[in-house]
Formats: sequence, structure tokens, C-alpha cells
Amino acid sequence: MATSRSTPKATCCVRVLDAGALIALDRGDRDAWALLTEVHRMGQRPVVPAPVLAQAWRGGPRQSRLAKVLSGAELIVADGPLSRRAGELLGRAKTSDVLDALVALAAQDRPGYEVLTSDPKDIHHLLQTLAVQRIIRVV
Repeated sequence: MATSRSTPKATCCVRVLDAGALIALDRGDRDAWALLTEVHRMGQRPVVPAPVLAQAWRGGPRQSRLAKVLSGAELIVADGPLSRRAGELLGRAKTSDVLDALVALAAQDRPGYEVLTSDPKDIHHLLQTLAVQRIIRVV
């Protein structure tokens, strides 16, 4: 599993964010912000499955950092076909976290994208189930 806690040099990749990454950004985690800054510096937008946003969003002025992240993010709608794919992936992987499945599928659908997560073990397992290799950055 390719994981990293240190802040990497800019390489190539847009990042798919999970709820742990959104929470880290909301709390002002320096490593998470450095990784997001790379995305913006390269003229790209982070990707967030909309249900992942629901897990991290509580609203109000305390979430101004998260609101800033989301203002430049691509939100992925979990429509019927994507939701079915997530359920099928969970069945094959023998796991149950729908949000992790949506993050893994977002990464699968975007070749070269990295995943920014606080849960590398589960994301790695789902990506392995999909036979997809992605860099996983841990926050």
C-alpha cells in the first residue's frame, strides 16, 4: 500500500477527499492543507462524493475552512448507478462503509487521482478489490 504522512512535493494528482480529510482540513491540519494547496497550485479541483460531505458538514461559521475547501471542489452526486456500484463493491470486498466505497469508486473513475484519507487501510482494501492502484495520502 502506497501511503504517506509527510507532505510530498507536487507530483501530478488531483485528490479525492474522504470525510477524515474534510475533518482534518476543517480543523486546520497543516499537512492536509499543504496537500490541498498543491491541487490548487496546479489549477485543479479536489473531488468529494456528496454523501462524504454530509458526514463532515455541520454548518455555521465554525466551518469556514471547510466551506472554503468545498467552494472549489467537484462534488460527485451518488445517483442510482453509482450507488449500485458502491453496494456491489461492498459485497465483493465484504465491508460495509458506503462512504469509503464512494471514495474508492471516485478514485477508480479518475485515473491518476490520489486519495486523501484518515482511513488508509479500508480505502486500500477497496481499491485492491477494484484492482486499482492509487497513491493514498494519510492525514
